Amino acid sequence: MDAKTTSNKKQSSLFNVATLLVATTIAGQLLGFLRTKLVSSHFPIHGPGSTDAYFAAFTIPDLFFYTIAAGALGVAFMPVLSDYLHKHGRKAVWELTSSFMNLLLVIMFIVGIIILIFARSLMHDVVAPGLSPAQLNRATEIMRLLAFNPLLFTLSGVLTSVQQTLGRFFFFAVAPTLYNLTIIVSIFVFDHNLGIVGLGIGAVVGAVLQLIVVVIGLKELNFSWKPEIDFKNKELRSVLKNLPPRSLDQGMDQIEDIVETHIASGLGSGNISYFNYAYTLSTAPVLLIGTTIATAAFPRLNARISQGRPDLFRREFLSALRAMVWIAAPVVVVSYFCRGYLARIIYSRGNDEIAIIFGFMTAAIFFQILYALFSRWFYSHKDTRTPMYVSIFTIAFNVYLAVTLAKPNVFGVAGLAIAQSIVAGTEILILGSIMLWRDRKLLDPRFWGGILKIASVTGFTVLAGFLMITLMPLDLLDRGVIALGGKLVIITTVTLLVHVVVSILFDLEEAKPITAFLRKVILKPIKIQF
Repeated sequence: MDAKTTSNKKQSSLFNVATLLVATTIAGQLLGFLRTKLVSSHFPIHGPGSTDAYFAAFTIPDLFFYTIAAGALGVAFMPVLSDYLHKHGRKAVWELTSSFMNLLLVIMFIVGIIILIFARSLMHDVVAPGLSPAQLNRATEIMRLLAFNPLLFTLSGVLTSVQQTLGRFFFFAVAPTLYNLTIIVSIFVFDHNLGIVGLGIGAVVGAVLQLIVVVIGLKELNFSWKPEIDFKNKELRSVLKNLPPRSLDQGMDQIEDIVETHIASGLGSGNISYFNYAYTLSTAPVLLIGTTIATAAFPRLNARISQGRPDLFRREFLSALRAMVWIAAPVVVVSYFCRGYLARIIYSRGNDEIAIIFGFMTAAIFFQILYALFSRWFYSHKDTRTPMYVSIFTIAFNVYLAVTLAKPNVFGVAGLAIAQSIVAGTEILILGSIMLWRDRKLLDPRFWGGILKIASVTGFTVLAGFLMITLMPLDLLDRGVIALGGKLVIITTVTLLVHVVVSILFDLEEAKPITAFLRKVILKPIKIQF
């Protein structure tokens, strides 16, 4: 097999993985939007059973999961696991995985007990002091229900990390959809009895079902679990050494979420919900573009470093980065111009406020998409400290901006979104500068030429989006999925089509697969049998 054939197969493999992740992410996001639409339509934004309590209840469990577990899984654990597999084979991988998983389970069990006992104090003193007594009671109940969700997610995360390292992505991609489905079911089951608290039960059941699917994914991998923690294992010590910086990095993001919730709760009833609904809209393109492409590329980037091939690492990193920029640009344009349409379709209440907040978040979307890959540049080099130091600075900067801008007499809750966009751009600028300082050959003239072309194409995309919303404006009487959805589909389709067509005319590399497909379809001869 020649080098070209091998390269084509690897590209096909990456494309297949990315396609799977994109498809399941789209499905997950659609379910997520359906979930939030149903939550907003079934539960009020104001009052004792408001969604403010629901959103506030997730902050502390998420803090512990992302700080302790998630920080270790994708970036502190997987690169070491990739090296270990390359050097010692699967049996050694199972031993390392068992030790690491057992250690995390002990930690997360202790965390669950802490949340269970101190839920009310955490909610009242740390997360949302502005909640009314009735809202505080419900938020505390939900948080206690979620106390051991971090443990369940940790188990799922460790096992899917192993599966990804071994090239199995299906169960990692599919499992999270069950989480959204279960919460959706809980809305209808508990709407008229437990109310908003029932969503906490749905979240617990969803976490259990997600773990079951992940365990099924171990079939045929011959996974062997051992009830021990081998601290003598050199690779386990390496993971634990890299864990604190990444954990602090992830923890800073969650602390930011708590600070934003704390500030929003002080701005009056409903503002926690408004901000979280807008944030949910912003996560869709970040997950769909940034996370899927970065997740698909990460094992390959790890392998290039393990093979001692910085040239191939550089080439594949830049290819993924250009693809991200090219795809993200029109998505951000559509998100900004269609913010009102999206908010009104998805959310039953408070859509005007949500649209305003989301509009200020669209710049953050672009930079957060890039961050998904930028951060993995460092993690592939087993450097978890640099992103941590940058995060400490940017989070501190974000807290300062949030406190300054999110005042009733300044921008109100929209100030939180403005702060996010400024900080996201600052973080990318700092990380990019460090990357260039460490690798002067990273961004070559060819890359910059491609970025310049993409920027030029995006100018036409902006013009197309502006013309479309001028021709099909959002009217006060526009309601319902058909009226709003029809306008949204037309505006989005035309804007994206302009982006693709102009990209083809500019001969962008990212558009060549589309060109090849069209040629194949249009020019393929039709066989006529006589």
